[in-house]
Amino acid sequence: MTTDEAKTYLHHVLLPLWDVQSGEGLMIDALEIQQKWRLSWYDSLIVASALAAGCGTLLSEDLQHGLRIRSLQVVNPFRS
Repeated sequence: MTTDEAKTYLHHVLLPLWDVQSGEGLMIDALEIQQKWRLSWYDSLIVASALAAGCGTLLSEDLQHGLRIRSLQVVNPFRS
């Protein structure tokens, strides 16, 4: 990988992963989501992270298609 390719990869792939940091606020939000929507702990963390990142859509084949959690819409990309 060239330096320019590494910079492009860093900018488009790695840096966006750091937009949401794990911390107390994320954990509390995940706990509230888990309780209210009766999701598993890990699904609640995914939803809380997506909300913190400002996502409007969450692609998931595990969560209920069409489920709306606050401003987040769950979409199963394999649903026909």
